[in-house]
Amino acid sequence: MTSTPALLWFRRDLRLHDNAALAAALADGRPVVPVFILDDETAAEWAPGGASRWWLHHSLASLDADLRKLGLRLILRRGHYAKELSRLLAETKASEIHVGLPTEPWARRAIDSLKLGVPIHTHRTALLFHPDAIKTGSGTPYGVFTPYSRACLREYQPHPPIPAPKSLPAATLPPSDELNDWKLLPTHPDWSAGLSVHTPGEKGAAARLKAFLPKAAAYDTARNLPGQIGTSMLSPHLAWGEISPNTVWQATGEGRGNEVFRTEILWREFSSNLLWHFPALPEAPLKPAYAAFPWRTDTKALHAWQRGQTGVPIVDAGMRQLWQTGWMHNRVRMITASFLIKHLLIDWREGERWFWDTLVDADLAANAASWQWVAGSGADAAPFFRVFNPSLQGEKFDADGAYVRHYVPELETMAEKYIHSPWNAPNPPKNYPSPIVDLAFGRARALDALKTITKSAP
Repeated sequence: MTSTPALLWFRRDLRLHDNAALAAALADGRPVVPVFILDDETAAEWAPGGASRWWLHHSLASLDADLRKLGLRLILRRGHYAKELSRLLAETKASEIHVGLPTEPWARRAIDSLKLGVPIHTHRTALLFHPDAIKTGSGTPYGVFTPYSRACLREYQPHPPIPAPKSLPAATLPPSDELNDWKLLPTHPDWSAGLSVHTPGEKGAAARLKAFLPKAAAYDTARNLPGQIGTSMLSPHLAWGEISPNTVWQATGEGRGNEVFRTEILWREFSSNLLWHFPALPEAPLKPAYAAFPWRTDTKALHAWQRGQTGVPIVDAGMRQLWQTGWMHNRVRMITASFLIKHLLIDWREGERWFWDTLVDADLAANAASWQWVAGSGADAAPFFRVFNPSLQGEKFDADGAYVRHYVPELETMAEKYIHSPWNAPNPPKNYPSPIVDLAFGRARALDALKTITKSAP
């Protein structure tokens, strides 16, 4: 045992249960100084957005409360990673740092460049696999999901989650910022009331998993119905590391529904794998031909999409759910993204940035990979010529219109026959906009745009 402390640097692993970095820091019985550093400077344009900052505030408060029960507290610092870690090392005399392995390019660069004079140990706290562990037979990263997922299933070695510690060695703690001084919560105006449907923190994650498990058997069908609670809604808890993917995986059982759910966990791994090997994923298309795609600049249409005022009910319902709750049903995410990219012909990066600011589960890898998937420019992407008809998608997955009626009250009394195409009703509602684009015209325009790059592609 040594009395020299270790710095436990929390990032996107804000939990005590099944935390490999925490377990390693405690392995030889040394005191642990738990820290979180908010470095907006290094993150630059990928600093947490508004909804993520709301979540982060409550998640940090929850983690701090859990640490206080064990006799410690979470030390908060705001500033450049290198400067704050140097100060913390000087203040604590810590001899090593333990941190979760980052996948964000800016965080990887920051950690790789740290010259602090002490060992920095990275641990896999947010993923099932190290991104370098799953490669093709020729040693290259996978670009197609199905063989990637098969490789994951071959390599996966089940192991029970690491229990949360029942006690922590006493440590002399340095000064800390006060969480409220960071002003992560919105004030004027306070738009966060609808976000209260979530319970950030490790306990909230455990409760969400417990509530989902009895429904997991029906996940393969229920996950596509936005009018029901058929998904796990664990995405923000996984994004902030309040629960580990290993814990979630181990908790699920057998059967079709559970298998499909585990496939979604592997999609998350696939996205992180892509970001690790292709760090420009959030900014540049993986398929070079799409760099020349003729996107339109249409500020008015973009704003209508952002606010759920497009005149297309399933799209507007999804965008309003996002604005009100910081979360959107996965099926509707695909529909709204397709509408922006293909019917409006607006650059997928505009949607990526909007989701980054408004999602409580904003995850750099998942967000970028998903938008590129819809745009046809990413790995194993949906072909660009496959254009979702949002009206038909609504009829198929929200047949009774329950989802639309909830988030688009202007259509609350609309007959079921017209709920997803109110423009066809004998008396269209006067307080709901007409579609900002004709769906057939938008589809044809998108396919014409695609021809311009397929003709020039080598």
